[in-house]
Amino acid sequence: MLRSIATAAVLAAGATIAYADGHAIGDAAAGEKTFARCKSCHMIESADEVIVKGGKTGPNLYGIVGRQAGTADFNKYGDALVAAGEAGLIWTPELIAEYVVDPKAFLAKTLDDNSVRSRMAFKLRKGGEDIAAYLATFSAEDS
Repeated sequence: MLRSIATAAVLAAGATIAYADGHAIGDAAAGEKTFARCKSCHMIESADEVIVKGGKTGPNLYGIVGRQAGTADFNKYGDALVAAGEAGLIWTPELIAEYVVDPKAFLAKTLDDNSVRSRMAFKLRKGGEDIAAYLATFSAEDS
């Protein structure tokens, strides 16, 4: 509950998420609005709380920042995403923002294999940085 209050305060303030290198990846409040496009497939749920009730076609995105790709409790990952995780892909806000623009192209570049397929067909041309900033506000360490 305390996490929800803190997140609400950050979002209400319209704050961007700044990182150690001193730059901001995006606007979490704008990302919350843009995430409405993602929730048909994805939810955001901690062990204690449903933050965004969404679909179950895609994995739960709670705690995605810092997680190895393809390792959350979800049984429908594509082979390419699992392979990228096994090769060392750890989600950062910057990588999430790049991935959502074109998941197949991202995985092809990451794995240096143009024949890969992505199970996420949706492409988000604008707002990826904001969604990444929004998702960064939900850390598995806070649950």
